[in-house]
Amino acid sequence: MNQESIWNRQFMVALLGYFFLFMSITLFFIFPLFFEQLQASRSRIGMIMGIHSLMAIFMRPVFGRLIDLKGRRMISLLGIALLILVTPGFHLIRDAGLFPLILRALTGIGWGISMTATVTICSDLAPVNRLARSMGIIGVAGLLSAALGPLLGEEIVRRFGFPWLFNSSLIFLGISFLCMFLTREMRPLDNNLDKRLRLPKSIVNMALFPVIFIVLMTVSHGAVRSSVVNFIALYVRAIPLERVGPFFVAFSGAAIATRLFFGDLSDRYGRKQIILPAAGLIALNLVLISQVQSSWMLVLTGILGGLGQGLIFPALSTYIIDSMGRENKGLAISLYLTFFDVGMAGGSVLFGWVSDLYGFRSMYMISGAVIAVVVLLFSWKAPSPDRLET
Repeated sequence: MNQESIWNRQFMVALLGYFFLFMSITLFFIFPLFFEQLQASRSRIGMIMGIHSLMAIFMRPVFGRLIDLKGRRMISLLGIALLILVTPGFHLIRDAGLFPLILRALTGIGWGISMTATVTICSDLAPVNRLARSMGIIGVAGLLSAALGPLLGEEIVRRFGFPWLFNSSLIFLGISFLCMFLTREMRPLDNNLDKRLRLPKSIVNMALFPVIFIVLMTVSHGAVRSSVVNFIALYVRAIPLERVGPFFVAFSGAAIATRLFFGDLSDRYGRKQIILPAAGLIALNLVLISQVQSSWMLVLTGILGGLGQGLIFPALSTYIIDSMGRENKGLAISLYLTFFDVGMAGGSVLFGWVSDLYGFRSMYMISGAVIAVVVLLFSWKAPSPDRLET
């Protein structure tokens, strides 16, 4: 096998497993429409959707460290198995009360465990000097599912109703489990309990001030992303426009093209040099979303948002990996996803409340302002990874 080639058989099997795992989740991007039929408030919908990310937050740091020390494959299968057990319960939902909140919490646990391990498995199979490139390609699988999941979900619900949305998610989880079962563990396991309980030196030695800006950038990115993922379907319905699927297709298509052709920009020019314009583009796009009046403008915002997302994910994730050291990649990825999910969970509740008070257009203006302020702070104070420990 060519050691410099990303496209080896094991990588492809793991990537396929990640794709179907993500597909099972992105089908639920249109889940708010289910609760709209039940006349639930937007803030309640935001809470039900956001708790999924909140529970992933609690799981990822613990399992991220275990992924580095005890192996990726077993933990990936554990998380997917939990999702398989929980998903049939969505057939029993009759209101927007406690039961759907519990189900979404459990899926958040399974998602937090399985996604972190699966992404780490995929990145293990790529050349070490092409980390941002490999992270970009892994992200492409997620973006494809982000495009196809809501589009497919809309069609399934239109033709067969929400019960088959849940069945389809279960089928995709089964395929993902099989793929990860067939994937080999690429790193030796570490049974040293004392080592497991100690934080790596690269983390202990990091100065507090730079860490604050890393966390702030990632959390704010997750928060504004939640305003799109959790509310764009309701916003499009309220404008009113007929379908939200074309937005997700445009968004994911632009992000995929960006990662395939420009995913290695931060490998060549530096992480921070790419993070800044990418976050600025996301801020601009959120303001444009607030002004959408037609289908073509909705598609345009999808394209611009996809460009920003396609650039920021590989750059920001590898920024954190470089900051913590490659030997702690599993923990670094888990912390990146944790910070992102802190933003997703908090943003879901916050922006749901804002939209209840001021409407969707004001909500998107505010989310754009949030990421704009944070990127200015990050540009001013966040160091390059090679200077984080000084």
